[in-house]
Amino acid sequence: MDEAKVARIDQSKLRESVYEALCDAFTRGAFAPGEVVSLRTLADQLGTSLTPVREAVRRLVAEGALVDTPSRTLAVAPFDAGRMEELKAARLALEALLLDRAAARIGAGTLAKLEDLVATPGQRGGQPDLQLNHDFHFTLYGAAGSDVILPVVRALWLQYGAYLHLVVQTQAAASVAEHEFHQRIVSALKTGEIAAAQSALRADIERSFGLLGERDG
Repeated sequence: MDEAKVARIDQSKLRESVYEALCDAFTRGAFAPGEVVSLRTLADQLGTSLTPVREAVRRLVAEGALVDTPSRTLAVAPFDAGRMEELKAARLALEALLLDRAAARIGAGTLAKLEDLVATPGQRGGQPDLQLNHDFHFTLYGAAGSDVILPVVRALWLQYGAYLHLVVQTQAAASVAEHEFHQRIVSALKTGEIAAAQSALRADIERSFGLLGERDG
């Protein structure tokens, strides 16, 4: 039996729990570009009926994580170099805005949580820990207090998750110093050096896209 790609969900808040579980799976790179998605398989893995899965999948199609194919099946958006470059440009622009807002609002508690995250080993099974990477970025971005930009960035990560699936399979990914740029971001925030934090964030984003570029080339 194939390993489950999504975790079973809390039945008490069914619709939102299904959507959040699927978002988590897409964001951490559980699905590859072009992969066909079975509603029945998702429902079985989630431990629920088809109805809430269909509703969640409709939202994911609207957000660009899934596409309807000519054969009437659902699939992850295929790899596309132009799309990848657009995602890169959008992430660089919008995540920089979130970092600026977070830097002006961040408290000691959030900084301590970020420090805990960068103290955690950044590799799992010889590959970058994508959940840890996600937790770092969205703990940081959550400090921005943004009701407009943050949801857009979450949607970008949903679309980029399939590309992350490819990133972790590159030979270079096994030797990536996962926390290198995260540590620089935290250190810069603690000393108020916002330009240095922005530089580290940009390098962090560009590194993952660089790995994809090497693969595509």
